[in-house]
Amino acid sequence: MAQASPSIPIGTGMEEVKKKTKAGTSTLARVGKYTGMRVLTLGITVVIGLYLTIVIANMGGYVDEIRRAQIREDVGARIVNNPTMRSLSAEEKKQMIAEMVAIEEKRYGMDQPFVVRSATYLSNAIQLNLGYALKMNSNSGSKQVRNILLERLPPTLLLFATADIVLFFIALFFALALSRQYGSIFDKILITLTPLSSAPGWFYGIFLILIFASVLKLLPFGGMVDAPPPKTPFLYFLSLLKHMALPVLALTLSQIFIQVFSWRTFFLIYSSEDYVDMAKAKGLTSRDIERRYILRPTLPTIITSFALLIIGVWTGAPILETIFSWPGLGRTFYQSIGQFDTPVIIGEAVIFSYLLAVTVFLLDIIYAIVDPRVKIGGESSSV
Repeated sequence: MAQASPSIPIGTGMEEVKKKTKAGTSTLARVGKYTGMRVLTLGITVVIGLYLTIVIANMGGYVDEIRRAQIREDVGARIVNNPTMRSLSAEEKKQMIAEMVAIEEKRYGMDQPFVVRSATYLSNAIQLNLGYALKMNSNSGSKQVRNILLERLPPTLLLFATADIVLFFIALFFALALSRQYGSIFDKILITLTPLSSAPGWFYGIFLILIFASVLKLLPFGGMVDAPPPKTPFLYFLSLLKHMALPVLALTLSQIFIQVFSWRTFFLIYSSEDYVDMAKAKGLTSRDIERRYILRPTLPTIITSFALLIIGVWTGAPILETIFSWPGLGRTFYQSIGQFDTPVIIGEAVIFSYLLAVTVFLLDIIYAIVDPRVKIGGESSSV
């Protein structure tokens, strides 16, 4: 005779589904709330930084005085060099100059107080409505700041992204290798060379240009590609790699020793944990122990160190790109400061502010991905 199976309440399955759905909704709500708060706080930080940049770039109105003097000089030169104006009296020329100067100042918005103009600059900067440059042009001849910056942004991202990727994997490889050879001759050499990382990338760039471009003549002095540019994509790519070699090497040399030393120290600290000894006792291979028990726990610390490194490297972009004649944002920023081109300076600050804010925001997301201990908003559930 068949035995009757125990009865299961019909509503039990539905209750489990409802609980899981409610938990998923709660997690999404926490993630959304946390993301919104992070975007808000980073946005406030960016706004404050941009306004301070506007005030500093304009020197509290001093740059406007320089700009007014340049406008009067340009207008006066046009009046003097115009043959049709030579028959006018001195008083008429003076009156015409004053009228044309007023028109130019109004066109640049300089007829308003600095406080009003700074608020307008801030609003336009946040919306990326950056207006027109005073002196600079894009390669296509446009004076619109947006076009100038967007034209220079890809070369900068290409150069620094390549340098950061090369630096990350080289430093990670040597840090792991030296953590296995603690106290060896190579480890002592690394400790000796660590102070070399106190010099910025452009410092090494000068010597690299002197050695490889001037003396050995193996690599070009600067630029992004050969002139004229190669016609085929493959030759263009080879020319790009050739021109990127020295700046990427300069950035790598400026940070490689301190990064290897720091990460090797992290690996040594985590390799002395009890769970690592337990993994060795279980008979796991050295590769598995490094990957699962040493490298993974140190990833949050390494990611933080690397993110701060990326932010710090941006500060040297103007000088580095100027030395290597790299047509990026850094060189444009250097040129705009020399020409008192306030709209371009503010536009550069906007782009760099957004890049830094995105870096910090992505750091939080990567934290939650690589480390399950990182919680969202202090809740008990991780991402």
